[in-house]
Amino acid sequence: MINMNKNKRLLKYLLWIVGLIVVFAFCFIPTHYYVEGVGSAENTNQFVKVNSQRDQHKGHFMLTTVGIQGPVTGLQLLLSKTQPFTEIISRDELMGDDDTEAYDQIQKYYMESSINFAIEAAYQKAHQEYHTQYLGVYVMSILDNSAFKKDLAIGDTITAIDQHQFKSANKFVKYVQGLKVNQKVTISYEHNGQRKTATRKLIKLPKSRYAGLGITLTDHSKIVTKVPVKIDAGEIGGPSAGLMFTLQIYNQLTKQNLTGGRKISGTGTMDPDGIVGPIGGIDKKVLIASQEGAKVFFAPDDPVTKAILKVEPHYQNNYAIAKAAAKKIGTKMKIVPVKNLDDALDYLAKH
Repeated sequence: MINMNKNKRLLKYLLWIVGLIVVFAFCFIPTHYYVEGVGSAENTNQFVKVNSQRDQHKGHFMLTTVGIQGPVTGLQLLLSKTQPFTEIISRDELMGDDDTEAYDQIQKYYMESSINFAIEAAYQKAHQEYHTQYLGVYVMSILDNSAFKKDLAIGDTITAIDQHQFKSANKFVKYVQGLKVNQKVTISYEHNGQRKTATRKLIKLPKSRYAGLGITLTDHSKIVTKVPVKIDAGEIGGPSAGLMFTLQIYNQLTKQNLTGGRKISGTGTMDPDGIVGPIGGIDKKVLIASQEGAKVFFAPDDPVTKAILKVEPHYQNNYAIAKAAAKKIGTKMKIVPVKNLDDALDYLAKH
């Protein structure tokens, strides 16, 4: 005779065990998702030295960041829904095909480029001397079938090929395109501050008749100035601090007090000609700037063209999103649209 009560108890225990496993997985096992939320508002003065000095004026500029948490658990995903302006993004959306180390290297490069552009824009506006020093080509990605796959890493800088040095990535590419598939070349490169060389064969590039190393590359340079400037952004990556670094540098170069004793925050990329570009997560940056007491927030006012609206009918630019975020949180912080460096400087001069 079958003991039905015993079987029921066994089934009950099994269900409890399965339930506990599910709860454990939900609470403690990471998913493939990340949470983008509010980051920090940092005083730019702590990162910037002009002529070996930090800004001594009352008030300060603040750069703003978003926070990336992850990979997160199911419980963390659920809790993120209770926080304002949070977004859930997949690993592919955040990093693409890169691993964490490669992603961090790319963000580091974007910050380095942002700093270069900020210095150039500020020195140009202040009529101070500077020049560009070309360092080589920066490795942005590497094909799996590249013969240099085991030598190079994302973030390395190739300084020469077959002892030839170039003044731009385009000239480097043209030289390599003149070579043959399977031809051996020797590259000189820097990896984590160490100088190295490697000799390997060129491959046939995908969808092309040309030979190549099998890498995606871009110019790697730095701005050299007569009045010394140093910016150390620490662990902060990405290009979005460009505008605020430019304002900080210009403020010190011209010995002005553009802040007027206030906390001035904002975001946006900067190019050498002073054009401010859009960034991501501006609603989160508005929130943290307001919480940290900023009186003004500069928001990129990137143009909303017919071409953009044709592809994305409900597109809103950074300024519109920032205004909506400010209204939602009820802040008194002034949201100021800027298309270029002059827009920000003109506002500060008049207010």
